[in-house]
This record gives sequence, structure tokens and C-alpha cells, in this order.
Amino acid sequence: MLSWAITFLIIAIIAGVLGFGGIAGTATGIAKILFVVFLVMFIASFFFGRRGRG
Repeated sequence: MLSWAITFLIIAIIAGVLGFGGIAGTATGIAKILFVVFLVMFIASFFFGRRGRG
């Protein structure tokens, strides 16, 4: 999931440099959403993964 977020971030940076504002904005939005989803899943797995071993 994190790799997808980084990929879309790189696409957004390249599109921004080349002047494609719409594509850059869309890719940035997707990267932000994927990063938040990754972060939530990481925190959830961190807390719920330790609960079973207790």
C-alpha cells in the first residue's frame, strides 16, 4: 500500500513539473488517500496483532 502511495506521489511530482496540473492534482489526492489508508491499517495491525499473543 505504501509503495502505491509513493508511486502516485512520484507521478504527481513529474506531472507537476511537466505542467499537467489536473493530473498532478489527481495523483496527489490518490497518494494522500492511499497513505492515510496505509497508516490506519498499520496502526490497526500494530494494536490488534499484539492482542492475540498476550
